[in-house]
Amino acid sequence: MKKHISIILLSCVYLLAACVGNGHEGHEHEAAEGQHNHALEEHDHDAHDGELHAHEHEGAISLKPGEAEAIGLATEEVQPRSFATVISCSGSVTGATGDVVTVVASQPGRVHYTRSWVEGEAVRAGAELFAISSRNVGAGDAAELARVAYETAKAEYDRVSSLVKDKIVSQKEYEQARERYEQARLAYEAVGADSQEGSQATAAKSGYITRLWVKEGDYVEAGAPLATIAQNKRLQLRAEVPQRYYSCLPGITTAHFVTSYDDTLYELEKMNGKLLSYGRNTGEGSYYIPVTFGFDNRATLVPGTSVEVYLLGKTRENVLTLPVEALTEEQSLFFVYRMICDNSFEKVEVQVGASDGSRVEILGGINPGDHIVTHGVYRVKLAANSGIIPEGHSHNH
Repeated sequence: MKKHISIILLSCVYLLAACVGNGHEGHEHEAAEGQHNHALEEHDHDAHDGELHAHEHEGAISLKPGEAEAIGLATEEVQPRSFATVISCSGSVTGATGDVVTVVASQPGRVHYTRSWVEGEAVRAGAELFAISSRNVGAGDAAELARVAYETAKAEYDRVSSLVKDKIVSQKEYEQARERYEQARLAYEAVGADSQEGSQATAAKSGYITRLWVKEGDYVEAGAPLATIAQNKRLQLRAEVPQRYYSCLPGITTAHFVTSYDDTLYELEKMNGKLLSYGRNTGEGSYYIPVTFGFDNRATLVPGTSVEVYLLGKTRENVLTLPVEALTEEQSLFFVYRMICDNSFEKVEVQVGASDGSRVEILGGINPGDHIVTHGVYRVKLAANSGIIPEGHSHNH
């Protein structure tokens, strides 16, 4: 009897252990299934994100809504256009022939300013600029010597004029006296007949003092330059062209230039500009050929200014160009910002060619139909440097 009871108890224990084992295995299977489903969910999530990223651009730059309009951001659609052959060189702006006069000393002596003249100051025709005195210098006061010679010659002329009528003196003597008188009068007037301070140097025409050649108290000889006056109505642009471009010079038609003191681009075709000449040879010891244009000074340019010149020649067709301000430079490389959607842009490296000062030829990096930022470029560059990522382009999941 005891034996049968023991067998029954062992059977119950075995069955109980089997049930417990089966329940644990079922729980693990459910957990595994749960883990598998979660993995599928994560896989689907990644796939969905992959679809989103397929529509995004790596390295895109975004502006906040309304910011583009606030900064006046503008773009230009790239299209082939006409573009001139360009030769870049240096040059200068000078006064046109006949538009510049030099005031010179009419006698030797010391220079005295009639007032504190400065370069760039406007003067009117006939204005007294300097007085030149020879008093206590060299042979004496030239003005005083001229006055004495004039009065002596005049007295002699008056004497023979009264005697020639009575034939007391010959006609020849009379003519000689008259000649001496006229010469003395002209010399006296040249050194300042009405001045007690010596010879007067005056402005021959109205204009602007472009250069003062002497300082107060300087000693000068007769004929020495004292000041240069330019009317600035008509100027000349002189470009210094390297010899290697000599064969291109016959095709040059006009020019653009930028001065050394501002960023304004001056276009001769808008200033009544005209090609005057180009050199057929270089100057002695020079490696450059001069090309000269005449133009109206409509921008108060200062003669003597150094400029950067863009000589324009034969027109080429189907050239991709962009405004100069569309480009940024980094370590000798050039970049533009291309619009990929509203308020979103990408930085693109481009290869550049010649520039006429206003536009620059693009040799590679962009295509017709691209929209490139032309105004507000540095604001977009600032956004790029700040690391702003467009909304929906985060890599965090």
